Amino acid sequence: MSGPVCELTMTSDDKAEPATARTALLTYPADLTLPAHRGPAGRRPARRSLRILMLSWEYPPVVVGGLGRHVHALARKLANAGHQVTVATRHAPGAPLDEVVDGVRVVRAPADPPAIPLETPHLLAWTMAFNHTLTRAALRAAGAGGFDLIHAHDWLVTHTAVTMKDHLKVPMVATVHATEAGRHQGWLPGDLNRAIHSVECWLSAEAERVLVCSRYMGREVAALLGVPAAKTTVIPNGVDLPRWRPDPVEVAAARSRYAAGGPLIGFAGRLVYEKGVQHLLSAVPELRRRHPGLRVVIAGDGPQRCELEATAGRLGLDHEVSFTGFVPAPGLSSTMASTDAMVVPSIYEPFGLVALEAAAAGAPLAVAATGGLAEIVEPGVTGLTFRARDTEGLAESVSSLISDRESAQSMADAARAMVRERYGWRDVAEATARVYAAVADEAEAARTSGTSGPALTTERMPIAIPEGNLLESAGLLP
Repeated sequence: MSGPVCELTMTSDDKAEPATARTALLTYPADLTLPAHRGPAGRRPARRSLRILMLSWEYPPVVVGGLGRHVHALARKLANAGHQVTVATRHAPGAPLDEVVDGVRVVRAPADPPAIPLETPHLLAWTMAFNHTLTRAALRAAGAGGFDLIHAHDWLVTHTAVTMKDHLKVPMVATVHATEAGRHQGWLPGDLNRAIHSVECWLSAEAERVLVCSRYMGREVAALLGVPAAKTTVIPNGVDLPRWRPDPVEVAAARSRYAAGGPLIGFAGRLVYEKGVQHLLSAVPELRRRHPGLRVVIAGDGPQRCELEATAGRLGLDHEVSFTGFVPAPGLSSTMASTDAMVVPSIYEPFGLVALEAAAAGAPLAVAATGGLAEIVEPGVTGLTFRARDTEGLAESVSSLISDRESAQSMADAARAMVRERYGWRDVAEATARVYAAVADEAEAARTSGTSGPALTTERMPIAIPEGNLLESAGLLP
């Protein structure tokens, strides 16, 4: 397969870029790294307070995965820095429809009466219904005052984001947290997957800037979604270090609950295929041969849980592997800290936030060298790495951490220092606010010069989606 994987939106005032420009891999100017990577002297606070409308399908108390935690922390830090932040999001039973929490106005969209379940076969129908109610909530929020820009988080809020952009005539920034093709190892196997991919292309085309969490994701959105390098900014996720500081009493309790006197290794995250838990389970018999009494704790839930529990049973590990279900952050940090190694065996990982959270909790790391994880963990310095899908390599890395406790502790200490120095939410919020300010300035300059600023889109061209493995054709498969 060759050529662009999607044809981007054209408006009445735009010219389509050559396909070759849209499919080239990104090159990153030096100033796209966070200021913390350049040291404290590199910090440049945003120039003024901005009015920001964020759109997210999850926000506390609705937290499904890392996206919800990301939006929550970013919104709070931006509000702390003096920006006026409104988040329009999904409603949760018992939660207020409109409230201010930690300086952030949260406007929640209650579900409409039609019974559309939130499950894979009905995901597109659910998303369309959700965007109808989310748009009304966002319009209600806009009625109390204008916004300088919109920040859309992932494809599930695209229809609302484009509607609000056209209605308010303000620019839009989008964060692509992951891609549908990436989640399926480069394939778009069915109509649902192809439809989601087309929405991702649409969102990226409508946005004035696209934010990604790693250099790997920068290359992915360039190759798969056709996002030009000049339109992309890399801003990693952040970690609230104090929130992940474990309670020693709870750490001891978790160790007693799960370890049974022998070594303990752990996993945390959504139980879906791309997280690679199946490869971790396959390595456990060899690890138990090397380290008698070894146990495993798997914290998280998801559609693959029953299958993974069945796999553990087939391997004779019913009593050696504990599936805890979803564990909130306070308990999760203690569970992580109780382990001799936290394993991140992902096949696809845009960033690898759980690795930073485990590092913040003080756990030694063994991670797959794929996607954003390869940019976080330096082998032998902040953890150990292995090739994705490599069961033997996984077992070797974990065994090394268990066998050499002194070295494992040294790497864990270095990883925690790395989190503190490079991945604080203050730095992430400052970098994001600088993008906002640049986008708002461009829109204001366009208005001042007599041009229309963000154009009202009057024509949208169909999105062509080719066959084949999109990651393989882009050279991005691990």
